Amino acid sequence: MPILNADYSSINHEEMAASIGLKSKHIPMLITSFIEESKQIFDVLEESISTRDYEKIRLNAHAIKGSAGNLKFTEIYEMTKEMEFAASAQKSDFEYKIYFDAIKSAMGTISHDTDKLNTEIA
Repeated sequence: MPILNADYSSINHEEMAASIGLKSKHIPMLITSFIEESKQIFDVLEESISTRDYEKIRLNAHAIKGSAGNLKFTEIYEMTKEMEFAASAQKSDFEYKIYFDAIKSAMGTISHDTDKLNTEIA
């Protein structure tokens, strides 16, 4: 089931850094990189969903899943994992678009937090 209320607008960078074994000063760069790389993947993923290209859905969901998991964005990780597994099984009844929208919404909450953080660091 998609997580419709995932919200990362108040990420604790110190806790995130500790959980992945880095210094907190590296977190803004990692988050920014994750967002920028994901934007490109989202374009392909959205097109793949509209054409029901299950292999491309699987590959792109997998790419986002890995990065989200590494950064401890658990809800994004879980939703992309479900999408990846559904695409691997070529499930035509899976709600790919609903999951895509929920993931994109969650990503949007990260973006706002990163914008604020980058302003504070500059």
